[in-house]
Amino acid sequence: MPLVPRGPDPVAPEAVPSRQVEWQKAWRIIASRYPPIDLFERVSSDPAVQDALTALEQATNPRLRDEIGEIRLVPPHRRVSGPGASWVMAAFTHVNPRGSRFSDGTFGIYYAAETLSTAVAETAHHFGRFAADAHDPRRREDFRVLVGTVSRRLDDVAAMPPPERARLLDPESYDASRPFGRARRDAGSDGLVYPSVRAPGGECIAAFWPNVVGLPIQERHLQYEWDGTRVSRWFDYSCDRWFNMV
Repeated sequence: MPLVPRGPDPVAPEAVPSRQVEWQKAWRIIASRYPPIDLFERVSSDPAVQDALTALEQATNPRLRDEIGEIRLVPPHRRVSGPGASWVMAAFTHVNPRGSRFSDGTFGIYYAAETLSTAVAETAHHFGRFAADAHDPRRREDFRVLVGTVSRRLDDVAAMPPPERARLLDPESYDASRPFGRARRDAGSDGLVYPSVRAPGGECIAAFWPNVVGLPIQERHLQYEWDGTRVSRWFDYSCDRWFNMV
């Protein structure tokens, strides 16, 4: 379903409330077809070294040009390195040109949820929309689950006035949320914490920079089943069990 423009501009950036977010587990789900890239795991934390190695590897191995992405999109002081860093950096160096709820497609965002069930609901919805737009027949796709941490003060969408909150969390339109996300990022915000749109009672974050979240580990693998009209169920490889989508 296309995202239909609606409503006036969102609340002024300076009026946005914030709160400290402390999550011992921040769940992120990505397609397994995207392989791990270990550049940011094996280089110095010195940005100059990262830039030099990136240029060298891209010049000597064209395949890495696509794998590493656009490191220039991440300011040196916002980059991360070490075990798990590539999972985070990839969200910002491989930007989805179609955009997302809080990005217009010119910058990346690291989305994660407070619980696994919320992360499944969010990602299954977007996978289903992608499959529907592509007119895919019945099929399955594997996903990997990443678990990190969050300890940061973020803009609190839930604490905004109800009319503004409703526009930012519109289930069918990103017309208000995309310019809001850009405005908050440009204003120096580290990111947003907001109620899940696809899982009532769930909570999500949208981190604007890599150093806002802790480095994640790979926790398990899942599989989503597209039945031709919707994602009807998902499989958890860790317990060898199918779950119906709610």
